[in-house]
Amino acid sequence: MTVLFLHPDLGIGGAERAIVDAAMAAKSIGYDVEIITNYHDHSHCFEETANGTLKVTPVFQWLPRTTFGKITAVWAFVKMVLAAIWICLFRRSQAELIFVDQVSAPLPILRLFGFKVATVFYGHFPDMLLASHASTMRRAYRSFVDKFEELTTVVADVIVVNSNFTAETFKKTFKSLHSRELKVLYPVPNFDNLYFVLVSTGKVIFLSINRYERKKNISLSLRSLGDIRPNDVQLVHVGGYDSRVKENVEHYRELFDLISEQVTLLRSCTSDVKALLIAASHAVIYTPHREHFGIVPIEAMFLWRPVIALNSGGPKETIIAGKTGFLCDCEPEDKTVRDISGYMARLVI
Repeated sequence: MTVLFLHPDLGIGGAERAIVDAAMAAKSIGYDVEIITNYHDHSHCFEETANGTLKVTPVFQWLPRTTFGKITAVWAFVKMVLAAIWICLFRRSQAELIFVDQVSAPLPILRLFGFKVATVFYGHFPDMLLASHASTMRRAYRSFVDKFEELTTVVADVIVVNSNFTAETFKKTFKSLHSRELKVLYPVPNFDNLYFVLVSTGKVIFLSINRYERKKNISLSLRSLGDIRPNDVQLVHVGGYDSRVKENVEHYRELFDLISEQVTLLRSCTSDVKALLIAASHAVIYTPHREHFGIVPIEAMFLWRPVIALNSGGPKETIIAGKTGFLCDCEPEDKTVRDISGYMARLVI
């Protein structure tokens, strides 16, 4: 049986890690696996997709991500639709299951071309809730994109999501999903890539892991360090960084201007380095608000490291407060900083 995974941009991030791990799991039990993607850069991807472990086929990679930094969603839809047409033309006789990730636009194309194989859509979060609707022009543009997202999502034979929080959000956002069963499929790390090593650094290390995006609230962990007095406390932030993404570049510079000698910023490290950093840390700080799931807390807890996270979204489903980590109030922001700092101080003593 051949399983095709269709993913928009196979870089380095939690969504990409989940797809790689799902593909590896399918391959390990005997399925033939291929990942079709609109972008794959061997210098900015997970090892399994670059070393030949997984078959990756980039299509329409030459098309842009944006037009002058705008209409990113439209380009994502267009490229994924073209990828679906490519599958219909060149993989029709092979595929027996198609796993469409993040962008639902390909689903009706597969139906229109008479593709009769089962389709699974993996929803991470409604894109309409992540996009700005600030201006009149923006709202007009997004009204089309948002409706298109809803109409194409319902076409899937099976819809799975990454957490109960995400399932509730999809149903509240898209009325057409009220009567649909949304199955929760938690992402599971490839535990073979996570190993515990005894590391002695002479310092108390707190680790923060998240892409260089403003919505990830990375500055909360930097501000929390201000109340921790011992000089031997170090905060290391490692995050996915793509030079093609304007926000990644800008936010890295913003954070760099905030850091002290106690803070180190790293960009797009390998899986081995990430495992080493988690093992060397005293705790992992996870600062996104209303995070859809969050694979980082699972990786940290597997390596017996407590997690300090916000009390919202996916982490509420995975962290047992007081046992495997600590959940902090999400607002007001000053209270969040004090909570994080307080839990950090407890772990320093």
